[in-house]
Amino acid sequence: MNNWDELADKVIDGYVINQEEALSILNSSNDEIFNLMNAAYKIRKNYYGKKVKLNMIMNVKSGYCPENCGYCSQSIDSKAPIEKYTMLTKEEILAGAKQANNLKSGTYCIVASGRGPTNRELDIVTSAVEEIKDTYPGMRICACLGILREGQAEKLKSVGVERYNHNLNTSADHYSEITTTHTYDDRVRTVNEAKDAGISPCSGVIIGMKETLEDVYQMGKALRDLDVDSIPVNFLHAIDGTALEGTDELKPLYCLKVLAFFRFIVPTKEIRISGGREKNLRSLQPLGLYAANAIFVGDYLTTDGQAGTRDHQMIQDLGFEIDYVHAN
Repeated sequence: MNNWDELADKVIDGYVINQEEALSILNSSNDEIFNLMNAAYKIRKNYYGKKVKLNMIMNVKSGYCPENCGYCSQSIDSKAPIEKYTMLTKEEILAGAKQANNLKSGTYCIVASGRGPTNRELDIVTSAVEEIKDTYPGMRICACLGILREGQAEKLKSVGVERYNHNLNTSADHYSEITTTHTYDDRVRTVNEAKDAGISPCSGVIIGMKETLEDVYQMGKALRDLDVDSIPVNFLHAIDGTALEGTDELKPLYCLKVLAFFRFIVPTKEIRISGGREKNLRSLQPLGLYAANAIFVGDYLTTDGQAGTRDHQMIQDLGFEIDYVHAN
């Protein structure tokens, strides 16, 4: 049996796990799961205590995307029967911020489909952000608008956007199996552009897209090397009508091992259990918070989440507390 507790102590002291150790976590026996999660919690508690950060997504533009990402119901190739709409109004985005505040969400994530925002779309978002900051001064804004053009990151920064999300999604070696209309390097470049503009970088992954354990390790290593501040770990919720329709290779215990791996490889970073947690972690969702320190509340882009009140109860039942400072 591996000594996960000893490895956790080394990580807290600054040790960087190698590929062999990473694969031993991902490929560990199910019988070791409680020892592994306890060790991951030792690292999590060292940096984040018992705090849980809440994030809420607002899908401000749905569908009409020219990209062919195989996991996405909003892709040009998707046949999924989703609701499609162009950019919401400023007032609708503001209403989303009110909902986020009511759910005690510390971060409001403004997400739009498409390759990247037009100037008009960016103007709507930035105008809304300025008013949100006036109304909820403690609310952190994360924008996820696709590949940015020159000057757009700086404009987002100027109105108070603290964080920009652009997920790597999978490893460099596996990327062409998932999409071909843009490259892995395009994703990395956008993350770095946000960093260069002084915006906190957020980038994560989708687990369960027929990748190998070595691919999962490479995802974690890449995010560590990019030094992103927040890592959403999504678990594929395969949607009918997408290229990955019918893919269902995840088990709850493996999902926990993935979360533990990310805590070991990026110990100081925010790790957020994201899309697909309800479907893939199922009754083991609370255990995920022994490694992760953040979750999404409410619904996702085109799939439903569980009620925010259930998430609040889950956190309370664990003896944890919501990291929330911006009451209206």
